Amino acid sequence: MNKEQIIKAVEPAVAERGCFIVEVTVSTANDIEIVIEKEEGTVDWDDCAAIDQVVHAAFNQDEEDYALTVSSAGLDRPFKVLRQYLKAVGSLVDVKFKGGKRLVATLTSATEDTIGLHYTALEAVEGKKKKEKVEHDDLCPLADINSVTPYIEFK
Repeated sequence: MNKEQIIKAVEPAVAERGCFIVEVTVSTANDIEIVIEKEEGTVDWDDCAAIDQVVHAAFNQDEEDYALTVSSAGLDRPFKVLRQYLKAVGSLVDVKFKGGKRLVATLTSATEDTIGLHYTALEAVEGKKKKEKVEHDDLCPLADINSVTPYIEFK
């Protein structure tokens, strides 16, 4: 079985549960990982179990000899698909740029090629001795970014 066959088999069940597919990987050892995200709210155990059952019904494990993992995208995993970015619009994200720069900002928009970020930075202002807070609204090409993850704030 290949990635396309798996996606075709599970896509209706994933959509029926209000989810979407983030990633499907199949290793050379036939280890399958299906990562899903919920349109609204969070993926729960029942969502993962339902998708697991669909795969087992579609593909005979004795004939195919595969190992299966179904999981949520999780807070620590970088966004992979546009729908994840769109779901996160309005929330804080941790952006790691190519070249090493890192930024915590509010995600304001997303397309296939760019993301919009709103953030405040302390900057030198002409005529002032102390740095001042300056607000920014930037459009950043995804080609310049290594990863974007949800920002988790502990209070």
